[in-house]
Amino acid sequence: MKIKIIFLLFIIASCSNNADQITVVDKPDTNFKNQHYVSNREPLVPSSLIKLPVGSIIPEGWLLEYFNRQKSGLTGNLGKISAWLDKKDNAWLSKSGEGKWGWEEVPYWLKGYANIGYITKDKEMIDEAKIWIESVLNSQREDGYFGPSFAWESYISEEYRTKEEKQKKRKAIDFWPNMIMLYCLQSYYEYSNDQRVIDLMTNYFKFQLNIEENELLSYKHYWHRIRGGDNLHSVIWLYNRTGEKWLLELAEKIYGRTASWTSRGHDLKDIESSKDKRDGVEYPEWFTDIIDWHNVNIAQGFRAPAQYYLLNGDEKYLNATYENFNIVREYFGQVPGGMFGGDENSRPGYDDPRQGIELCGVVEQMNSDEHLLRITGDIFWADHLEDIAFNSYPATVSPDFKAVRYITSPNMVISDSESHGPGIANWMPSFLNFNPFSSRCCQHNHTQGWPYFTENLWMASPDNGLAAVVYAPSIVNAKVGDGTEISIKNKTKYPFDDNLLFELKLNKSDVFPLYFRIPSWAKNSEIFVNGKKIITKAEKGKYLRINRRWSNGDLVNLNLPKKLNLRTWEKNHNSVSINYGPLTFSLKIKENYVNKPSDKSAIFDSKWQSDVDKDNWPTYEIYPGSAWNYGLIIGDSINKYFEVVEKKWPKNNFPFTQQDSPIVIKAKGKKIKNWKIDETGLAGELMDSPVKSDELTESIELIPMGAARLRISSFPVIE
Repeated sequence: MKIKIIFLLFIIASCSNNADQITVVDKPDTNFKNQHYVSNREPLVPSSLIKLPVGSIIPEGWLLEYFNRQKSGLTGNLGKISAWLDKKDNAWLSKSGEGKWGWEEVPYWLKGYANIGYITKDKEMIDEAKIWIESVLNSQREDGYFGPSFAWESYISEEYRTKEEKQKKRKAIDFWPNMIMLYCLQSYYEYSNDQRVIDLMTNYFKFQLNIEENELLSYKHYWHRIRGGDNLHSVIWLYNRTGEKWLLELAEKIYGRTASWTSRGHDLKDIESSKDKRDGVEYPEWFTDIIDWHNVNIAQGFRAPAQYYLLNGDEKYLNATYENFNIVREYFGQVPGGMFGGDENSRPGYDDPRQGIELCGVVEQMNSDEHLLRITGDIFWADHLEDIAFNSYPATVSPDFKAVRYITSPNMVISDSESHGPGIANWMPSFLNFNPFSSRCCQHNHTQGWPYFTENLWMASPDNGLAAVVYAPSIVNAKVGDGTEISIKNKTKYPFDDNLLFELKLNKSDVFPLYFRIPSWAKNSEIFVNGKKIITKAEKGKYLRINRRWSNGDLVNLNLPKKLNLRTWEKNHNSVSINYGPLTFSLKIKENYVNKPSDKSAIFDSKWQSDVDKDNWPTYEIYPGSAWNYGLIIGDSINKYFEVVEKKWPKNNFPFTQQDSPIVIKAKGKKIKNWKIDETGLAGELMDSPVKSDELTESIELIPMGAARLRISSFPVIE
């Protein structure tokens, strides 16, 4: 009642004052409660930002081109390629849950595939997704469980099975694949308002509540205990729509059964991920401060305490998520692009920029950033999301979106089908090539990256406004103020352009706030409303809140001038990276593509449908056709040795390739004679900067990191 009164007073005060109210804020005020969109119910911590339903935000420009390439590429055709998506003998399509194919692959793929259909209103994709959704809705048993009826045997650790269980061949429930499918069901509900989703989730969560505690997220399965935060998220999602108090009890139970991402100083034996390390390196004390070092588990699991904070309200849990992030970046993330040296698992002694990250880790980190942006309102997570989306994610997928790469590194000069252990933790072949048949998790999970990114460009604010939190060309359709329907078109080529023009269409004039994120890198930003410059200074790392009576045809122009910036990675050999606004730049290396038969170049556990035309889905290997072993000449001024050159926008609307990047940076460098391909077949590890070189000074070109499938992004500095 108190919140409603405050909100009414706020509206009255706003309506009685036609003058613009412009303030700089750290995040939206949570003393209000949005009247149009579902946000956190009491006693949960109030929502800082509120996700709009899928389909509210439509991609434009280069982002739309990505969607089109996903549709015509691997995302749209995986149902005809992947054995796990074969409809014959598929456990996800069986009412009894029996079948040959039935683990994480279907829901991984469906997360992105279905949402692309909902966002672009693609009937063919929506209809295909509905086949799987309907089967899931019809698969619920009397006890409330749904989906495949078996646990994946190879993921039940033998040591955890009792003698009796071995004799009975009892299989503990693996909740992990259902956690992913719950995401799919939630998106489908946002699109359709189909009550069956609420009913299924209610009955399923009653099943989870009523089973013995030791059977929920059982120790007999690894993935679901590490990633229990995803299960917790779905319980909170349902509670916000039904208000059933027992769901809070279940949320407590789930968090109690999830691996502890809050604690520090674990016993080494309790860390179940591979504990590989460099020969001669002892396990450092900090290594036991994270419960798991598998790269995807980190990208997903580190946020679990912040999700529990919504329920508990104790800020130590929120702080634990920030601490998890900082620990990982402190020791493995001293590299550009926002990610960290994970390979398969982060390993003490392996922190060079040639260490890679799994494609699953990239898209799951993006998803985590989106979660945390909604939970906290902290612009840090929006900045980090853009860092990954613009710099790390694009190079993990081939430009035509017909193949994916399992491991991608900031410094990567060969992308082949050979084994590169121990340089890369994955000792077997084919982890560095672009293969459409390979890497069964990433092969399916890659689909979520751009649709989830798009869904989180705009968010509702508690005070019935809208917040522009992440920038890309798009249109948002939403309700604001007193139920006013608004459409805002963001006309921009950001991150390649400084200017963002927001065109407003409203069915009536109304008073409400709009929030505009000012990135932490953006100095001297300017904002204009209907051509009039706003006097209030826009502070970097904060939101500019404009509360006024908005009318149809209003225009907001936001200018975020990019400047060259040199970042020194002191803890990684004093190497440097070059930033220009939100973009990081890499050495332009000539990329020689070699096609290989995909069935001969796939990872050992890859499987594909028998009738797929393999010639239409080749594997790409990439080899350097020019020198890559350059150090940068920095000098005493970044503007002395670096020149930004802007080129024409590509006609194909796709700026993430060497040929079509609209920005290049001309720089000076020298080759480093002793920096070569080493015995692991990778670029040699960095040496301490400054580095002496007697080679000639050369003019070199840098291109956006996201446009470089081969690249040096972390450079030695020439003495």
